Amino acid sequence: MRDAQRIELRQFSGKVLYVDFWASWCGPCVKSFPFLNSLHEKFSKEGLQILGVNLDENPADAREFLGKYPADFTVAADANEQCARDFDVKAMPSSYLIDRQGVVRHIRLGFRPGEAKELQSLVERLLAEDAGAR
Repeated sequence: MRDAQRIELRQFSGKVLYVDFWASWCGPCVKSFPFLNSLHEKFSKEGLQILGVNLDENPADAREFLGKYPADFTVAADANEQCARDFDVKAMPSSYLIDRQGVVRHIRLGFRPGEAKELQSLVERLLAEDAGAR
């Protein structure tokens, strides 16, 4: 988990970015990680970048969670919750789908496994937009 370096969203310019805010105490977050890993596996070569932003106050809680539910995607810590405030996070998990131009195109509060197909379709649609411009 990256907590020693600062991650700037502009470093993902030109990629479709799925930002997922999560915490170790969040039950739906446990269910979202297999889905996020699957998205990463299927679409990372097509330009999808997933950034899991952890909001635990205690980094050990996040490390324990990741020991049980490993992430194949980039995970960063936001212990002071500045990033969460910037995104105006209201629920856990909260996800933000950002297009290649940096525009937030979809916000999802919570995670229900039955919505996975819809979310994957949204990712596929954004990846298809401007795919030739890469």
